[in-house]
Amino acid sequence: MTDTATAGPGYVFDNHNENAGDQHRFLAAAYDPLTTGRLAETGVGPGWRCLEVGAGGGGVARWLAGRVAPGGGVVATDVKPDHIAPAEGLEVWKHDITRDPLPEAAFDLVHSRLVLLHLPERIEVLNRLVRALKPGGVLQLDEFDITYGPSLLMPDAGARELYEEFLEAKIRLMTRAGADPAWGRNAAEAMRGAGLVGVDPRPHVELWDAGSPGVRLIRHHTLHLRDAFVREGMTDERLARVRDLLDDPSFRACSCVVYSVRGRRPA
Repeated sequence: MTDTATAGPGYVFDNHNENAGDQHRFLAAAYDPLTTGRLAETGVGPGWRCLEVGAGGGGVARWLAGRVAPGGGVVATDVKPDHIAPAEGLEVWKHDITRDPLPEAAFDLVHSRLVLLHLPERIEVLNRLVRALKPGGVLQLDEFDITYGPSLLMPDAGARELYEEFLEAKIRLMTRAGADPAWGRNAAEAMRGAGLVGVDPRPHVELWDAGSPGVRLIRHHTLHLRDAFVREGMTDERLARVRDLLDDPSFRACSCVVYSVRGRRPA
């Protein structure tokens, strides 16, 4: 996918952007422990066949490959899979989940993190992922609701106003690109509507300060998504001030909500 300035709706975090490597690294530091902890609860182990959709940097896919050996395998897909390092038991596909087919009833476990929220076709994609599960197989979606994330302590009133301006601009630019910034809170109901049973949504929030992996991730967004923020009215000077604020030792905010949602295809 190309920059949303020229392509219209589409994934805003282009894997061919020079900032993509850092995006994957910061995302992994912030959310891999949550994701892999929940995946471990499924019992995923030797012999399982797994699908990782929108694998990004590939860290979760490689973790799964280590869990399913011997005898299992992992398929990792991405529209631009260049950042997925090879690993034993890991098969990498260049694949657009909105258009390209998947084998049906083929996987014991399907996982996707922060993909469906970006896709206008998210319900169609969800149905495709459900069909890819074997009977009794498990789907896990880890998705944001970025509409929640209040400031808690700021250096001053101007800093609070700046932080809220930054969050609102991010919501607008994602919405303009076809994303649903609140998708995380709706994922559980959508999964039940797609026919899954035992749907289990787990919301996760944490305190953000200047040393938090999540803060390093959103700070990086001021660089990775610079052009999109400027289109939403933020200047380079304002974005630099956001970075300074996120580096301030007195900064405190609640994270956005991450919903880790699991469901099972009826046996």
